[in-house]
Amino acid sequence: MPDLRTRRSHLLLATAAVIAAGLAIRLTPLGWPPMVVKYAGSILWGAMVYGLVAFLRPAAETGRLVALAGLIAVAVELFRLIHAPWLDAFRLTLPGQLLLGRLFSVWNMLAYAAGIAAAAGLDAAARRA
Repeated sequence: MPDLRTRRSHLLLATAAVIAAGLAIRLTPLGWPPMVVKYAGSILWGAMVYGLVAFLRPAAETGRLVALAGLIAVAVELFRLIHAPWLDAFRLTLPGQLLLGRLFSVWNMLAYAAGIAAAAGLDAAARRA
C-alpha cells in the first residue's frame, strides 16, 4: 500500500473527479432520461461520500470506510424527513439540492449503496496494486 500522503492525494483526485462527473451529469444537458440523470448522480454522490471518508481516514480498513460512508449517506437521506422553513428554503437552492436533496427516497439509499460499493471496490483494488 502506498504511504498515507500518497493515498490521500490519490483519494482527493479521485473524489474531485467523481464530483466533477456528478456535476456534469446533473448540470449539463446531455439529453439523458431524467431517471438516468437522477440515479447516476446519486450513485456518484455515494462514491463521493466514500471518497471523503477514506480521505479523512486513509489508514482505515475498507469495511469500516464502507460502514461509515453508508451511515452518513443514510443519515443525510433521513435528514430529508425533517422540515423547517429555513431548511426547505436552502433545499430549493442549487447547493441545497446537490448536498441535501429535497425528497426522501429509499431508492436514493440503494443508489448511494451502489456508489459506495463501487468506490470501495476500486479503492480495495488500488490498495492491492
